[in-house]
Amino acid sequence: MKIAIGCDHTVLELKEAVSEHLKQLGHEVIDCGPYDHTRTHYPIFGKKVGDLVGEGKVDLGVVCCGTGVGISTSVNKCFGARAALVRDVASAVYAKEKLNANVIAFGGLVCGRDLALEITDKFLEAKYEKNDENDKVVEKLMSLEKRYQDHQTNDEHFFDEEIKKWEEGYYHD
Repeated sequence: MKIAIGCDHTVLELKEAVSEHLKQLGHEVIDCGPYDHTRTHYPIFGKKVGDLVGEGKVDLGVVCCGTGVGISTSVNKCFGARAALVRDVASAVYAKEKLNANVIAFGGLVCGRDLALEITDKFLEAKYEKNDENDKVVEKLMSLEKRYQDHQTNDEHFFDEEIKKWEEGYYHD
């Protein structure tokens, strides 16, 4: 399976642990960054993962930030991506089986390494339960974005201006 992965600077070690774990299981991992502890903005990396998943360039995505809230929200702004923010295995399995989630998100400062790996494993193992009820729910979810499809950019340079400002010291903590 081909899996995109991304995070913010606060949980870099966790992203790397999940990435290594996935590779050991035989998956191809596309690491969307970041690659060091330089302070970052998680929407950049959530968008990278969300776009790859939404465009069908990867099978699934895994994202994390401190709580998982910010990065999962940014993934869900990408057309075709259905990210589920979870804090336990049962929610991860439900997200895949009932809602056909294609990105799993968790908070690296909320759940530890072992739980994050278990959430990821169970999400990947779960299968969408295709039936009329589940299909109708997924169809309703996806219809929300169809209204705005003409406005989607899918532009890999979407954050170039913000990154340039960041590098020039425009933003301050």
